Amino acid sequence: MARRPASAPADLSASRREADLASAQLDLFADPPHAAVEPPPSRPLAPQPPAIQLPPGARWREVMAEGQLIRFVLQRSRRRTIGFLIGDDGLRVTAPRWVGLAEIDAAVREKARWILAKLHEWHQRKERLALNQTRWEDGGELPYLGRRIVMRLDAQRDTALACADPDAPVDGDVLWLGLPPDATAARIRDTVQAWLQGRARHLFDARLRDFLARTGLSIKRWRLSSAATRWGSCTSEGNILLNWRLIHFPLDIIDYVIAHELAHLREMNHGPGFWAEVGQLLPGFESAREVLRRHDPASLPQFD
Repeated sequence: MARRPASAPADLSASRREADLASAQLDLFADPPHAAVEPPPSRPLAPQPPAIQLPPGARWREVMAEGQLIRFVLQRSRRRTIGFLIGDDGLRVTAPRWVGLAEIDAAVREKARWILAKLHEWHQRKERLALNQTRWEDGGELPYLGRRIVMRLDAQRDTALACADPDAPVDGDVLWLGLPPDATAARIRDTVQAWLQGRARHLFDARLRDFLARTGLSIKRWRLSSAATRWGSCTSEGNILLNWRLIHFPLDIIDYVIAHELAHLREMNHGPGFWAEVGQLLPGFESAREVLRRHDPASLPQFD
């Protein structure tokens, strides 16, 4: 079923139709929509050269453009044109060996507004990830069904969420972990993962049963997935996979993915008929789809 997921075009090629008939999948890491280029921020955004090992022949370089200092890694290569890439070390410019430094600097100045806008997005993403980074310790927080719950350690307790309804948490609810205070981060992480997967199995099954009862659809079976790049999938035989990490999202997002996969039982493609089917199963699904399209998977807790 196809952020962060974009729909496939209706005029699919023959090979694409054949693939869709075998399995329809929803991308976990589909590219979000391109935002309009913003004017450069008032403060310099170019990163200071980090303490990283540059590739052989690469070096840091600086160019003044749009009233700001743009720092970048210059890497020579066999490519025929000058390329720009925003990565973990900021801006990387790749240029042919025969292109002079003056021409490279001019290319950076010409693309300055685009570069500064992308660097701005990059800095914002780094800040979001820093805020969302999960601390695997007593008092650490993690997202569960769209809320922030707090991990607490107590070896005398069973692992459970201390709230009236674990399927309807509120911010600040405590997830008690049956672990000693000196438990390692890895042990805490593994315990939380097992609990989350158990909750996902329970909740997804209940939501699936509700959809099937209301629509008269039937499936062969379903199971949890740990796929790195898919929220879910559905085969033509009626086998459905749902990524357990959906348990981090609010219920309407989970329902959207389930409706998306069930719609593939009738439409093994992403054409207009498919989206009409999704709308029948879940009216107003568009807002949930947009959330997944814009979602940054790197902001989820890391269990690797």
